[in-house]
Amino acid sequence: MQVIENLKVKEKVYIEKLENGLKVMIIPKKGMQKKYMIWGTHYGSNESSFIVPGECDVTNVPNGVAHFLEHKLFEQENGTNSLDVLTALGVEANAYTTNDHTAYLFECTDNFYEAMDELMDYVQKPYFTDENVEKEKGIIGQEIMMYDDYPEWRVYLNAMQAMYHNNPVKIDIVGTIETISKIDKEILYKCYHTFYNPSNMTMVLCGDFEPQQILEEVKKRLIDTKASGEIKRIYPEEPEEIVQEKIEQKLEVSQPLYTIGIKDTNQCDVKKHIAMEILLNIIIGRSSNLYKELYNQGIIYSQPSLEYEFTNIYAHSLISGQSNEPEKVYQKFKEQVNKLKTEGINQEDFERMKKMIYGGYVKEYNDVADIARMFLADSFKGINSFDYLEEMKGITVEYLEQILKDVFQEEKMVISIIKN
Repeated sequence: MQVIENLKVKEKVYIEKLENGLKVMIIPKKGMQKKYMIWGTHYGSNESSFIVPGECDVTNVPNGVAHFLEHKLFEQENGTNSLDVLTALGVEANAYTTNDHTAYLFECTDNFYEAMDELMDYVQKPYFTDENVEKEKGIIGQEIMMYDDYPEWRVYLNAMQAMYHNNPVKIDIVGTIETISKIDKEILYKCYHTFYNPSNMTMVLCGDFEPQQILEEVKKRLIDTKASGEIKRIYPEEPEEIVQEKIEQKLEVSQPLYTIGIKDTNQCDVKKHIAMEILLNIIIGRSSNLYKELYNQGIIYSQPSLEYEFTNIYAHSLISGQSNEPEKVYQKFKEQVNKLKTEGINQEDFERMKKMIYGGYVKEYNDVADIARMFLADSFKGINSFDYLEEMKGITVEYLEQILKDVFQEEKMVISIIKN
């Protein structure tokens, strides 16, 4: 196994690429009672147009298939639901679908191998029938309607609609009532066999494991499957400009919600990601001048959430929160960005934020769930999570000011508002 060690957090990751193409990552945590297993496929809601390995024609599927598949995998041919089986074992089990990957996981202190048996069984043995697919449409349809009325989700999705013309990140991960109505068992099996091939998957195990021993346990439970060729993923072209600067929707909320979005190019790496986190905190983080001003004036009551999201086909920043005057927050945000561009970034602010962000990265290594999910998500981006700790020292004020100038352009900014 390949071993990568980071002395800063005194952690090692053992990486093995199996013959069938599956990447297994093991992070031993000696003495830790909790154990965590997550098995993911590099397949999310972005993939609705692709060429199956060995085929020539493009396959187009309805939006929402990745999420639909995630729901259906728990259902077994013998009538049981694997989520119920795992819960009965006393483990915390779940699954989720994002724009670029789907993952199945559990966390436990006891019954680890029994839970591993169940998870590896249901992920490798899909069971779809006309009847159970139709039944699921009703369940997911209710989920879609629930999210349609969920203000925190709508303010985010509307920001995506304002930023992106064609990029699939603007599409709701669950799809729509119309798109899921077109899903059948043949579509599910085709997407499963394309994207759930071991060569498109990564497994991460974190806990008190002996790497070679746990690797053998994984191998014992794998169905004999050959690695497939490369999946050709097809995405629409996306213009650099935004769709519209402002989007507003009326829903029942106690106080207006807002999301400020900044559209970026998809040329992102670890260094830029770190710089964006530092910049967002300098501009409107809890200890920033702008936050204190808005808070003291009663315009905002708590720190907005600050995120920088990226994959190989999109990148954007999101500032989200509640305010009685969301337009004022947006205006003040733009003014602060321009002020920093003109006056430069204060060295003390830079050093303080850099230490804070670094401390946040280190803290993630205290929790088996945080570690495993981080290594899985980064792996699908071609990143080793340790890179964030290593790249931190290369971030300078000059680099930050260059990113500020390149990314924080007013013509790339949008605001999404939900109010009564």
